[in-house]
Amino acid sequence: MRTLDRNAILAAADRKVEPVDVPEWGGRVHVRSLTAGDRSVWTAAVRDDPDRAGLLIVARAVCTPDGERLFADDDVDALAEKSTAALDRVIDAVLRVNGLRPDDVEELEGN
Repeated sequence: MRTLDRNAILAAADRKVEPVDVPEWGGRVHVRSLTAGDRSVWTAAVRDDPDRAGLLIVARAVCTPDGERLFADDDVDALAEKSTAALDRVIDAVLRVNGLRPDDVEELEGN
């Protein structure tokens, strides 16, 4: 395996994008893996404002098929007006894609 330099690391396409069917919204969205910055913001929200943390992770992870964010952090209030069933479906997908479901975290802690 080759040794990576700075440019190779920064140029690496290391983010995953997956489609998620959301029948409540009549279609499909895409969710992406979080950046380290996204995860830091979300972790702080879980600690400081847990009621909004799920909405924030949706705003940070829902994207175009090419991985570009669809929502800004300012859209959290608008997302709060959407169906909990739809949001729960998207949140579950984001947590799965990012290895953040409780079972995933317990497995990592065990290792």
